[in-house]
Amino acid sequence: MGIEIEKGCVELSKVAISETHGEDSPYFAGWKAYDEDPYHECTNPSGVIQMGLAENQVSFDLLEKYLEEHSETATWGKGAPGFRENALFQDYHGLESFRKAMASFMEQIREGGAKFDPSRIVLTAGATAANELLTFILANPGDALLVPTPYYPGFDRDLRWRTGVNIVPIHCDSSNSFQITPQALEAAYKEAEAMDIKVKGILITNPSNPLGATIQRKVLEEILDFVTLKNIHLVSDEIYSGSVFSSSEFISIAEILEARNYKNAERVHIVYSLSKDLGLPGFRVGTIYSYNDKVVTTARRMSSFTLISSQTQHLLASMLSDKKFTENYIKTNRERLRKRYTMIIEGLRSAGIECLEGNAGLFCWMNLSPLLVLENKATREGELELWNETLHEMKLNISPGSSCHCSEPGKGSVRVIENGGEQRKEGRGCYQRVHHQPPQAFTWLGIRSVPRRIRVRIARKRNDDEDAKEELYSLVTVVEIPKDELKGLGTKVIDDED
Repeated sequence: MGIEIEKGCVELSKVAISETHGEDSPYFAGWKAYDEDPYHECTNPSGVIQMGLAENQVSFDLLEKYLEEHSETATWGKGAPGFRENALFQDYHGLESFRKAMASFMEQIREGGAKFDPSRIVLTAGATAANELLTFILANPGDALLVPTPYYPGFDRDLRWRTGVNIVPIHCDSSNSFQITPQALEAAYKEAEAMDIKVKGILITNPSNPLGATIQRKVLEEILDFVTLKNIHLVSDEIYSGSVFSSSEFISIAEILEARNYKNAERVHIVYSLSKDLGLPGFRVGTIYSYNDKVVTTARRMSSFTLISSQTQHLLASMLSDKKFTENYIKTNRERLRKRYTMIIEGLRSAGIECLEGNAGLFCWMNLSPLLVLENKATREGELELWNETLHEMKLNISPGSSCHCSEPGKGSVRVIENGGEQRKEGRGCYQRVHHQPPQAFTWLGIRSVPRRIRVRIARKRNDDEDAKEELYSLVTVVEIPKDELKGLGTKVIDDED
């Protein structure tokens, strides 16, 4: 915006000036801080490290290898038409080959526990578009969806901003690991009634973002019974279903319906995408799977505003139709996610930080409330103060629990696989940031006696010297940090003699 324009008083729409986008949330503020000062090991080693973005990179090498071995897929897709056919208008129903491949992949993730009819799949540009589109269809402006807490902060934008629909939280707590109870469901419903707000449905995420845990079968059955009793809808966002560490630990709402012979199925709608399980958020591929014929028809009409390119569909149809590839990918990706999750959980626990026991996804739900109690700041304000210090002093972006509408101060979420694929492939090491004057809440880390602020990074590098005895060597990078700034870089190569 280099050109200066005189500010006038011409009016904009209510949507344009609405504050329901949620940009003032710490969740988005953390993203902004990262965008303005992103960490880079060479060009910006003191920048903000992004641990608030759920981006699965641990299995990129499998995708890249597949495309290298199937070069025709990387262009227009195996057996696909050429440039002219891809460039012209497409049917907004989506390519039949891709809808079939998506249905098959969704079944494969659930190991045959549920069946999906390709004719009921509606394609959208990501899960964000799918959730908003469903909200438009199921509710009117001023109505409400009930959403269990803690929930993905982006829902405040996705479900409310353009639709005019409200979110009424279903308050869950740590006493039962944040599982949803019939009492919590009823309390949220009555809260909406007290505000004279009509409830049109419940939206759940299974596995949960940000908890990284699946919903138990008994709880799913209770939720389905509740929406049937109240004659409302149920949206099950299952975009992390393929990221469960063990497939036996995930129960889809589709399996509950199948066990009930699809009784009351017309009120159930499933959201899925390839952004998380396949690690392709940039491809913008989402789906709505509804058991309601009218919802399918309407969603398909509205999907013309949120289409997926023909080239993307051809490419992914080829990839997902290769059962040998998808079977290996699902298995390997789950193993890697479990390994990465275990690594960060053990690291946090060794530092005295307890975490919710998770079994899925890209998240770790931490409990930092003892730190707030120690400082007599066990409030939302105290939590945000700790988050602010973590972001701006320690330069680490995490999501505070309050941004997820958690009612217990001190809880929060860390994404466990940031830049994971790159670090894993090149064998890079971990790092710590140590401060001379850390926030008091962090003195339990055992660094109270550090004489000065330093930062140390240890990395494994490949030796380019043909005469070298060892193929790899260790590179130690040391940053001596003055009191009020993060500057000064020193590097020392460590060999056997040192």
